[in-house]
Amino acid sequence: MDLHLHGKRVLITGASKGIGAAAAEVFAEEGCHLHLAARNGAALQAIAARLSAAHGIEAAVHAVDLRQSADIARLAAAAADSDIVINNAGDIPAGRLEDVSEETWRHAWDLKVFGTINLTRLVYAAMKKRGQGIIINDIGAAGERFDADYITGSAGNAALMAFTRTLGGRSLADNIRVVGINPGPVATDRIITLLKARAVSRFGDESRYPELMARFPLGRAAHPREIADMMAFLASARSGYTSGVIVTIDGGLCAAGVS
Repeated sequence: MDLHLHGKRVLITGASKGIGAAAAEVFAEEGCHLHLAARNGAALQAIAARLSAAHGIEAAVHAVDLRQSADIARLAAAAADSDIVINNAGDIPAGRLEDVSEETWRHAWDLKVFGTINLTRLVYAAMKKRGQGIIINDIGAAGERFDADYITGSAGNAALMAFTRTLGGRSLADNIRVVGINPGPVATDRIITLLKARAVSRFGDESRYPELMARFPLGRAAHPREIADMMAFLASARSGYTSGVIVTIDGGLCAAGVS
């Protein structure tokens, strides 16, 4: 299936690893030029060099901290030509209410929740001026399958789900599509950290985290590529009437009501 994405310019945040790096790979394969953003500039440079050489695309690197308003503004200005923006940056820790301090809660939300909202505010304005654009928010299934062991993430994801639906419900009036993806467990370094924290909470032993992974559908987490491929489809004209919705990719966990 030709997604007709060749030549498009794509901004991906959190692009140095995990789902963000997989998204960079997918869009490069489709012939898109990339703006790659994350705090780890060296990792971004390596990804950019590899993808440019392999696919003949342009890949600009932006070492930024999306907790900082000045960095968000700098990124939005540098990537103002982006046709597609993937809001993927986020690092919310596990823990129950009593485990998460106010400082930790705010630090987590400053990146994922406010980072997404504040970058979207700027890129949406640029897209509106040009008369077109696509924004894809990588959120997380904990926003619909509430998890007391991940209360900061569940609350933050639920907020971003509401943000995505609210903005995307009216954005086609500006010829902009805003959609979200709710991944469930995905095979990244981050999920190991989260599962270890949950294993401590449930079993008192972080080394028992594989027992939690064995309970996933098909006995595994999703591959990052499975999430990234959906991003590419949603960004394409093949999905041109899609806005204000969130696609859940979790092997059926939310549908089954599994906790």
